[in-house]
Amino acid sequence: MSLVRRSNVFDPFSLDLWDPIDSMFRSVVPATSDNETTAFANARIDWKETPEAHVFKADLPGVKKEEVKVEVEDGNVLVISGQRSKEKEDKNDKWHRVERSSGQFMRRFRLPENAKVDQVKAGLENGVLTVTVPKAEVKKTEVKAIEVSG
Repeated sequence: MSLVRRSNVFDPFSLDLWDPIDSMFRSVVPATSDNETTAFANARIDWKETPEAHVFKADLPGVKKEEVKVEVEDGNVLVISGQRSKEKEDKNDKWHRVERSSGQFMRRFRLPENAKVDQVKAGLENGVLTVTVPKAEVKKTEVKAIEVSG
């Protein structure tokens, strides 16, 4: 059974599928004084590991590279933060729906020991932030045969 919330019966775009996890998460995230959800809730980030690196990808539509910070703190904690600016409002505008969030966002990831934190690279292209953290090469243990006398 799917539950549906309706904000206005006559609005064809008002039918939203209810997601219990999403609504629980939104109830925990603090709201701004304008009663809008902060952009923190929308800073979705994927983390994949390749043989060469840890790669983080964040969807940040409408965010300029000057509004994003990528840092490593405490030696091995990757911090991705920034701010999505609120759209300028004109007093003659009549808003029907506001779903895009604005405000600050921050995500932290504890990196594994094999991360080369001094070689982190970040790039923002087409609204996608890609942070690449190279991995240190794993030394293969050498096996040395010892001749047994006797």
